[in-house]
Amino acid sequence: MGKDILPKAWESVLESATFIPVIVKSIKRFHDTSWHMEPNIHEFFEMVYVKKGNAVFEISGTSVEIGPNNIIIIKPRQYHKFEVKSQAGCEFIVLNFGFENKFDNQFAEVSLEDFLNFVNKKEWGRFISLKVSHKNEIINLLNRILKERENPEIGSEFLNYLLVLELFVLISRALKMEWENSIKNKSPKLKELIQAAVNYINNNYERDISLTDISKYVFLSTSYFTRAFKEEMGVSPINYLLNVRVERAKELLRETDAKISDIALSVGFSNQQRFNDIFKKYTQKTPLQYRKSFC
Repeated sequence: MGKDILPKAWESVLESATFIPVIVKSIKRFHDTSWHMEPNIHEFFEMVYVKKGNAVFEISGTSVEIGPNNIIIIKPRQYHKFEVKSQAGCEFIVLNFGFENKFDNQFAEVSLEDFLNFVNKKEWGRFISLKVSHKNEIINLLNRILKERENPEIGSEFLNYLLVLELFVLISRALKMEWENSIKNKSPKLKELIQAAVNYINNNYERDISLTDISKYVFLSTSYFTRAFKEEMGVSPINYLLNVRVERAKELLRETDAKISDIALSVGFSNQQRFNDIFKKYTQKTPLQYRKSFC
């Protein structure tokens, strides 16, 4: 499909994404209580949304009960089977999907960074479950995707592709919220995440990292991460980052003859003036005054 018809808002997304989602199969069925799925395994992610009824998934030996407005995402290569439990049957949508490398058309397990960084975390095991309302945007999109796939009109395929991209953005956000909710009352886990963020800053302070980069590293929203970090460390993430840079700069000023402009760049400041201002704020001395005090 020609680039000239791509909405400008999507051009950068498509051009910057190394991997793009591809729906393999999408099904909507009614099942009676006699229907069941034999154990199977496949190379794709499988997402199941239950609209009505109750069922049980068995995923690699783990039983999971699901009911109305439950979503379950099963990772690739997991043995699983499915059995309807409600007498009135069960209505659900199944979405099997993989991710295709746009450069060589090879399927990959990485794409849409936030979504898969989260899904692939080992602690989440073989699957992830979500509970949503029947009016949730994810459900509306699933229904629109199903409807559009049956639409023979020109442009339906492209519109369906955009809807899929939007679906994964919404799922990513829902998973992030689920992740935050799961750790809010788990102090040891939160401490572990904050320590991971501290290590990330200590190991990357010389790079042009931002608050967004740091919070994404532990898969938390910037607002929640900033609040949690300050409660644990006593300072904001940015102030901690700046302090690490200043402390490293102090070492270099004391122990080397490197130019101040070079030191500024080596510890992560984009220019010397910014470095001078921050250094003086933290030490009450300019970098030159600090160096001379050790001569």
